[in-house]
Amino acid sequence: MSEEAGTASVAVELGERSYAIRIGSGTLSLLGSECVKAGIGNRVAVITNPTVGTLYLDAAMHSLEISGFAVCVVEVPDGEEYKTIATFADICGRLVDAGMDRGGCIVALGGGVIGDLSGFAAASYLRGVQFIQVPTSLLAQVDSSVGGKTGVNLPQGKNLVGAFYQPKLVLIDVETLKTLSEREYLSGMAEVLKYGVVLDKELFELIENSVDLILDRDLSLLETIIARCCRIKAHVVEMDERESGLRAVLNYGHTIGHAIEALAGYGHYTHGEAVSIGMVAAARISVSHGFSKPEDTERVVAIVKQLGLPVEAPKFSVSDYVAALLKDKKARDRGIKFICNSGIGQYDFLRVTELEPLLTCAGIGG
Repeated sequence: MSEEAGTASVAVELGERSYAIRIGSGTLSLLGSECVKAGIGNRVAVITNPTVGTLYLDAAMHSLEISGFAVCVVEVPDGEEYKTIATFADICGRLVDAGMDRGGCIVALGGGVIGDLSGFAAASYLRGVQFIQVPTSLLAQVDSSVGGKTGVNLPQGKNLVGAFYQPKLVLIDVETLKTLSEREYLSGMAEVLKYGVVLDKELFELIENSVDLILDRDLSLLETIIARCCRIKAHVVEMDERESGLRAVLNYGHTIGHAIEALAGYGHYTHGEAVSIGMVAAARISVSHGFSKPEDTERVVAIVKQLGLPVEAPKFSVSDYVAALLKDKKARDRGIKFICNSGIGQYDFLRVTELEPLLTCAGIGG
């Protein structure tokens, strides 16, 4: 990681698909100049939603236009329930109407839903156009904007249609965190905590010791935390870009979390809320299979509660949970590769074909 002009820069080294993650305060004003440096074409489509657009679209467009880019805007509705094939098709149709050609670039200005939709559109439209992530939520800044996972949900499950497609640049402005709702901000902390539980004990301890500053949205601390998470994510992606092995560790808490989102209906829980419940369940499963100790789970539960996130799973039947888990994209031969925490800061994989006992030891179902 390097420091440049008041920003942190994390490199994602993927050969010809390599790119930088730029992190700082006020970096949105650099969007146009960063696009020039990235060598994108002169036509840009900014994809956003009404909530983010009201706050940040003018600044993004101004930065792009003074750098010589012709800009069009594609606005889509706000919410996980709109991360669908229908919205994806609408985006592509509006790119056609705007005259976007293969030399153009899509800029995703928003949270994880906007990033996933925009990335999938970039991967698919004209069989691929350039793509830049400008994540405005904490969840997107530390996780979904980095690594090239794109896609949409189906009624049967989350992210079942998509592609691996790397951006040309990720530009993170921590100032955007000031305008997040409390619920969305805390939701993003679930993804931060995930890194600490399975990959970085020092990060976990930093969170434990800084709850008050985190809740106060101390931007200096958040910049440090975001850069650390991006560095971890970049390393994992470099080792396993297409999730054939190691990268699955980043799904800690997500397997059951995705099932909760599908069963409850997209939008009932935020992604981070579902993941926080999934992490607590994963921590309990880790104890039951000998990967960690009860006191490790107690630490995870305590910090989840201190961050104002939920710990208890909704009361659907065990059979409903099993059916949802088997629709997960990681399911193989009616089984799941489940990610466990090995103590705090390390991980292990558990191949599970008998899902009902797994859910029972996690206190889920019924």
